[in-house]
Amino acid sequence: MKSSDNRPDKPVEQRAREQRVRELWHEAAQRIDPATVERLRAARRWALRSAQTPTHRTARWLIPAGAFAVIALAAIMVWQPPRQAATSMQTASPTDPVAELDNELPPDADKTDPNLYQNLDFYGWLAANNSHSATR
Repeated sequence: MKSSDNRPDKPVEQRAREQRVRELWHEAAQRIDPATVERLRAARRWALRSAQTPTHRTARWLIPAGAFAVIALAAIMVWQPPRQAATSMQTASPTDPVAELDNELPPDADKTDPNLYQNLDFYGWLAANNSHSATR
């Protein structure tokens, strides 16, 4: 009997019920036929044997698979240059005329012709009509 079975905080009826259940269980265990007892013992031996054998089958494959993934990633990074760096270097060259045309910022006032700033209303009208006709 366990020491927790005789705790004083359990009601007397509950302790009596547990004792009766134990007696019935032991009595039923004594009346089991030999074939069932043998099958239960075989199942118990099989369960204990399978619980003791380590199942490292997945762990055996995780280490080589992880190493292969790291090698493949390193090979891709070494042999293939990053595409963003290559395109940003092309657009950053000052001698490229396409890069100068694609500049989204307006030109500096010091570098442009002052006559362009005389007809700003016309340029506003032109931009409004070009964007309006592009959506049609």
